[in-house]
Parts: sequence; C-alpha cells; structure tokens
Amino acid sequence: MADETIVPGAPAAPVEPAAPVEPAAPVEPVEPAASSGPVDRVLEFIRILEAGGGAAEIRPYLADTFTLVEAPHLLAPGGSTRTLADVLAGADQSSQVVANQEFIIRRTTCEGGRVAVEADWSATVLMDIRYWDRGETIRARTSSVFEVRDGLIVSQDSYDCYFR
Repeated sequence: MADETIVPGAPAAPVEPAAPVEPAAPVEPVEPAASSGPVDRVLEFIRILEAGGGAAEIRPYLADTFTLVEAPHLLAPGGSTRTLADVLAGADQSSQVVANQEFIIRRTTCEGGRVAVEADWSATVLMDIRYWDRGETIRARTSSVFEVRDGLIVSQDSYDCYFR
C-alpha cells in the first residue's frame, strides 16, 4: 500500500517506498526581507522551495494560519487542503521524493496582497510514484494564487496540470 507524501510546490502523490537516497545539501534559512512587497515575498518563497528548502527554511514566509488548497489534478483527483503543519511536514519529506526542482515563472500579477503566479515546474523523481518512475522528470504547468498579509503568506490556492 502506498503512503501519501506531501511535496510543497507540488501536489501530494501516493508513493512506493524506495531505496534510501542521499539527502540534499541543507539550505540555509533566510529571513524574508522586511521591505519586500507581496510579489517579491512570493517569489522568494518559490526560490526557497526550488532550492529544496525544508520546514525551517519556508517557515519564515508563512503565517500561523497558512492554508494550501489544491484543485483536483492528476495526482490528487479529489484535490486537497493542507494546514501549516501539513505543509511543513511535507517540506521536510520533499527531498526524499524529488530533486532538482525548477520553477520557470511565466507571469505574475498582483492586486493588493493577492499575487497570482503562472509557472512551469519540473523535478527529478527520486522514487517510483504514480505515473513516474525513479529518475524520470515530472513536469507541470501551475497557477497559484497567494494571499500576503503583513509580509507573510496566509494562503495559496494551486491549480496544477501535469504532463504525462
């Protein structure tokens, strides 16, 4: 039976246990710049995810009430809603599931504290997951809407379209 593993920036996917993989180099925590605006804050957060940041690295960007909502997609047909605790746990697991994450930002739009980001995401799969085998590249076009208040991300709604 497959376990569900949460990967921030990418939807959770049932995974099959695989041989241990060498952990990625640690990412140094970075305090978000106090003067950055909502778009800058969101893009900084995405770069931390891209670098393989775990809970300690992403936590300074997220409000205590942070919620991640994913619309239904290939890997989570029922969609999902995650709390801050869920997202932080997934961040610490992500280096066991994917490596070499890359976000190519296509477009951003900001109105007040609401930031919309369209991006292409890819990563190397480190274990067999539904539709992809270890070593393959997983790719998705994603659109996310972030709410930023007082310099912290309070919510993210994601709409992911995976290429097979």
